[in-house]
Amino acid sequence: MAGTEKKEGLFETLKTVFWALVIAGIFRTLFFQPFWIPSGSMKDTLLIGDFLFVNKMAYGYSRHSCPFSMCPFSGRILGSEPERGDVIVFRHPVNGSDFIKRLVAVPGDTVQMRDGILWLNGEPLRTEPAEDFVETKEPQGPQRLTPRCTNDPVGTGGACVKERFTEYFPGEETGHSILDIGRSATDQTPVYTVPEGQYFFMGDNRDNSRDSRVPRSIEGVGFVPYENLIGRADRVIFSSAGRRILYFWTWRMDRFFEKIV
Repeated sequence: MAGTEKKEGLFETLKTVFWALVIAGIFRTLFFQPFWIPSGSMKDTLLIGDFLFVNKMAYGYSRHSCPFSMCPFSGRILGSEPERGDVIVFRHPVNGSDFIKRLVAVPGDTVQMRDGILWLNGEPLRTEPAEDFVETKEPQGPQRLTPRCTNDPVGTGGACVKERFTEYFPGEETGHSILDIGRSATDQTPVYTVPEGQYFFMGDNRDNSRDSRVPRSIEGVGFVPYENLIGRADRVIFSSAGRRILYFWTWRMDRFFEKIV
């Protein structure tokens, strides 16, 4: 009986993955775009190997998200305004690759990092200590990226620890998780004023993210135009910690259909 139940459980899991891929194929060009997380810049909100659907209708269609090969407009239509805290996939303003980060500042906001703390419109965001984020120090995902740790040097197979905090935007009750590895060049920034029609993004893994804090001149993101927004990420559909999706023993079952906050 135990063997039969195990086979049935595996079969149900395979069916879940199959239908997720089918849905991706049908709706990709219309409403959703599948997206794999390739790096650790959004840990621990998003892990390497997470698979999600990006809601392309959240902010309307642009020339980057239009379902047709040629769009009859150059701006964006039908969408609502992005909000601070949204996790968004956008087109890099310089190299055109797809990035995923958290929106931290909207047009008219001033934003600055001071000693690793995010300041918004002249006030520091509230942060509260949380339980450390611990993962294994080993190559991760298809790119075999090795995580950085607060407690480095750590040998392969050891416990890689990062300090974790809960950060709150003004008026936010639930907050979101951010990680701190230690001192980094992006812990201190000038005061940026977000221009009209532009947005400021940061990764939740604050010391391991090339985002809007890094100027475009040195391969950073800088400010992101509204028309470059592709869509909002709302939920992890599937997650695999291995090099290949078929390595079912590396699937993170506890992350299937997890809401992104």
